[in-house]
Formats: sequence, C-alpha cells, structure tokens
Amino acid sequence: MEKDEGAGWILPVVAPIGRLMTRLVLVLGDQLSEGLSALRAADPACDVVVMAEVMAEGTYVPHHPKKIALVLAAMRKFAAHLRGQGWQVAYRRLDEEGAETIVGELLRRAEEFGAVEVLATTPGEWRLIRALKEAPLTVHFHADDRFLATRSDFADWADGKKQLRMEYFYRLMRRKTGLLMEGDRPVGGKWNYDAENRKAPPKGVDHPGPPQFPPDTEVEEVLALVEARFGTHFGHLHPFWFATTRAQALEALQHFIAHALPRFGDFQDAMMVDERWLYHSILSPYLNIGLLSPLEVCQAAEAEWQAGRAPLNAVEGFIRQILGWREFVRGIYFLEGADYPTRNALGHSRALPPLFWGAPTGMQCLSQVVRQTQEEAYAHHIQRLMVTGNFALLAGIDPAEVHDWYLAVYADAFEWVEAPNTVGMSQFADGGIVGSKPYVSSGAYIHRMSNYCGSCSYRVEQKTGEGACPFNLLYWHFLDRHRARFEGNPRMGNMYRTWDRMEAEKQDRIIAEAEDFLRRLEAGEEV
Repeated sequence: MEKDEGAGWILPVVAPIGRLMTRLVLVLGDQLSEGLSALRAADPACDVVVMAEVMAEGTYVPHHPKKIALVLAAMRKFAAHLRGQGWQVAYRRLDEEGAETIVGELLRRAEEFGAVEVLATTPGEWRLIRALKEAPLTVHFHADDRFLATRSDFADWADGKKQLRMEYFYRLMRRKTGLLMEGDRPVGGKWNYDAENRKAPPKGVDHPGPPQFPPDTEVEEVLALVEARFGTHFGHLHPFWFATTRAQALEALQHFIAHALPRFGDFQDAMMVDERWLYHSILSPYLNIGLLSPLEVCQAAEAEWQAGRAPLNAVEGFIRQILGWREFVRGIYFLEGADYPTRNALGHSRALPPLFWGAPTGMQCLSQVVRQTQEEAYAHHIQRLMVTGNFALLAGIDPAEVHDWYLAVYADAFEWVEAPNTVGMSQFADGGIVGSKPYVSSGAYIHRMSNYCGSCSYRVEQKTGEGACPFNLLYWHFLDRHRARFEGNPRMGNMYRTWDRMEAEKQDRIIAEAEDFLRRLEAGEEV
C-alpha cells in the first residue's frame, strides 16, 4: 500500500470478490468521472454510491451562483448516468431531507444502509480530507489518478531541489507522456514558445466564444434552487450556459480545437474591453469537475498540430497550461500541506476593498475584469494575475481574503488549483515557492497587453499628480516598502536601479500619493 501524505492510506484499486456487506462510495461534485478510483474499487452489486448537495459546500466561501449551479446540475446528471450503468445511487438534493455537510450525509446513509466503511477518492482540498479522516467511519482513501502526475511522482521530483520551477517539471511531463516529443527531444527543437505568445490585442476577434448550452428542464430546476438558496452571493446566475454533461463538455472541447486553438497562442495574454473570451478554451471548469480528462484535452490539441491545422506555438502554449502548470500547482498544494493557503510571507493585512465585489471604480481594467467575473464566473489567467492579482499585491491586501475571493468567484476554482495560483503565483504569500519573484507591474504592462487604458478615468502615461494611474504609484510603493526582501533578487535589480535614479523629491511624491490612494481605498471611497 502507498502512503499518501495527509490523506490516510491509499488502497490499491482491486474489485472485491464474494463480498456482500454494503460499503458507501463517496462521489464529490468535482469527481464526476466514470473511471473514478473509488468507483473502480467498488462493487455495483452491493455497494451504494453517495452523492449529496449540502449547504456547507456552497457557503464555506460565498461561491458564485453560476459555479454552484454548474456543480449541482452536473452532479445530478452524473448520478443519472451512474444509475444507467447499474449503480445504486443514494442522492440527496439540496431541497430534500438530509444533512448539511458531506460527513453528516455519509453518517445518515451509513445508518440507512448498515454500512461502516466508505470508499473515497482523495478530495482536492485539505478541508475535506481532514473532515473525512475525523469522521466516525472507516474511510478508505484511493488516489485521485485522473491527473498525469501522482502526488508521489511530484514529491520525488521535488526532493532535494532548492527551487521548484514549473518549466523543468513540464519537461519531465512531456517526456513522460510523449506529448509534442520526437524521441527525447521536443518537436520544433524548443520546449517553450512563450516568447511568441505575447502579442498585443488584435484589432478584432472573429471567434464568438465557447458554445453555450441552453438549460434543459433539469438545469432549470437547479437554477431555481440556486436562486432561492444562494441569490445573495456575488455573481449573476443568468444567463446560464455551461456544459453539464460529458457529451456537452466534449462538444465544447471540439469547438475550441476547431475554432479558437489556432489563434490561442498569439493572443493568450491579451485583454480587450467587452471581449470576454478572445481565443480561450473555457474548458477548465469541465476539467476540474471531471467531465474531461487532461490527457484527452492535450491529445486533441496535439492532433491539430500534427494535422497542420494549428501552429506549434498555440498548441504548445495550450498544452503547457494543462500538462505543466495545472499538474505543477496540484503538486505544490499537496507537497506544502494544509497550512499553505494561510501563508502570508509579505505580512499584508489590508482588507479586500469593495471594488472586488462590484463597487464602482475609475480603473477601467479592474472594472472590466470584476464585472466579467460577476457576470460569467470567468476571467482568463492574465486578467486574474496581472489585473486583480497585481492590484491586490501592490495594495497589500491580506492574501487570505484574496484567496477566499478567487475561490468563491470563479467556476473553475477548487482549492488544489486556486491556492497555489493565488497564494503563490499571484500574491507571493508563500515566499517564493511557486514563483521566483512577485508578479507586479505598473500600468505599462496592462497598457501593452490590453486596450483598457484608452477608456480609463486615469492616464496610464502619467506617473504622479491628478489622474496618475494608481498602478504606477502602487508599483513603486510596493518595491520601496519591500526593498529589504527583494533588492537582492537578480530578476528585480533593474527595478531598484530605476527607482534609485529618481530624484528624492519625485520618490517622496510617489510614496505620498500612493499612501493617499491606499488611505482612500481603506476608507471605502471610490477610487
């Protein structure tokens, strides 16, 4: 047996022979995969699948109504699929009698079916792992093998390394899977085509976005329930268009591959006013709840390059996000342990300002991204990292509050993937485990990669004075207050040399104006 750190014993997936006692098979809302390890370990003839809609899972952070609706609708349809495969499924709907926690519902079903054992695929959040380990039931954890790197694979790779960098892990994963490889060498002679994937916004976008799936009767029932129970949460429930079955998710995959992948690489970092999708896939919600597998998604993209229908820079960049980054952050989350989401290496403590919840702001970039998040439960990686994340880091927002916000507002956010992206990559709250330097920038980066600045109340080219872009002020304020930590960082030396060349009077003015902006932000004033 393999010991999975922090999650109890991981049992080999072996179907029982000649056993009659009922066991419960827990299937969570982000485990909607037919080949789930707990299902493979169970016996449909005598074991009972337990699935439950419970208030605790919708409210431990105030999840976006669209996210809740996606998970609940997909759960109901997956339960029906399992029944069609011959499983007995004990399913509790939110508006039915039952417990309001996962463990509470397991205890209720254990009494109902006379079961004392539970088969569970290890959850992707320490919170649920801990709850199951503390339950007065015998819980057998099975490794979540829907990923391409096991937790032990990642731990072995990380062992003894002073720094963990995704690029080198990614190369290992390319070799392991054979994706975009010619023997032991990368196709095209390079591992990474990121330098070709940083084009400024195009003049126009000829892709309408992801396919939208009109709600059927069952989804409409879920929407009504979510409206009634979670209507006060941040986010618009309607219109709801997400895929809620594997067949629909596969359709979304094929749509992206055929219509958006060829231009994905060029414009994956671009941001545009009122252009929410550009050439992004919007597949992460389906990957993260189990309707799609990472390997099939990567193989579909690779096939487009092999067929000559998509360029290598686009295909490599897309595969790197899944095979490299997605697998890497999961490895970090479990390697670092349950306290990882609470880390605060920079000691930031400012409260999350109202503008993150939709309060008016004159900053067009933030206004665009927050409104899009509110309406779609989606923003792409640069909008998250270099707009909302950059602002939070520069302004010294408490990373725990930033973490809770990202976990709440995005449909693809589950803690194993969200925490390393937020606590590590975005907020540098892990002290440099995920990234070698903080991802901070002035307004110049946003201006280069978007068309937001042209319609902003502030002037991006203005460094101080009335109308100066807040990112310009906060950027230098951040570097100044954290100088002792970062001036020796070889990737940040040029920043400090630029700061040191400024006249003292200009430095003082920047700091004073930045602190005035932060005072108004703390006071809840519109900024």
